[in-house]
Amino acid sequence: MIQNIWAVGRNYAEHAKELGNAVPDPQSSEPMIFLKAGSSIVPNGGRFALPKFSSDIHHECEVAYRFDQQLNLTEMTLALDLTARDIQTRLKTAGHPWTLAKSFKASCPLGPFVPAVFDVKFTFRVNGEIRQIGQTSDMIHPTEKLRKFVIDRFPVVPGDLLLTGTPKGVAVLKPGDRLEAEIEGVLKANWSIDV
Repeated sequence: MIQNIWAVGRNYAEHAKELGNAVPDPQSSEPMIFLKAGSSIVPNGGRFALPKFSSDIHHECEVAYRFDQQLNLTEMTLALDLTARDIQTRLKTAGHPWTLAKSFKASCPLGPFVPAVFDVKFTFRVNGEIRQIGQTSDMIHPTEKLRKFVIDRFPVVPGDLLLTGTPKGVAVLKPGDRLEAEIEGVLKANWSIDV
């Protein structure tokens, strides 16, 4: 069982720019960490509904790693950090936490787990159309830095997930959309949104 999902924001420069955010300096800045509930997971192949309180749910595809008993990252998958962008914008403007925008029901679809690889290229498609292409080597804060940072500051337990951030190309999802994520030759994931 996955209790906690430790996620990082603004870890790809082009994604930070597309949302109008400052690009963090990898030398002087700390990773921006937020928490998603383990109960927000949708398993690979699952169906889910978009929340009714938002009309602007965005996909954010990212590489996710699972902590083992020694808190090393030995397994990986692809995840969607679904985000209620309209809610997030309102909360950010008010200086409030992002929880409602990031940790709603079914906000973290997960693919199948495979042995961890740390230099990968991944692709995300909606209804067969490529929306996002990412390369972990483009991350502002690399995976091992994220792992150490999270372990040092938070109550990480074995089985928790580490989401490493999303590349540019985030966009709104609609009822009926078919979603596919892939690391070629490593793993494929898919989900569908209820009409």
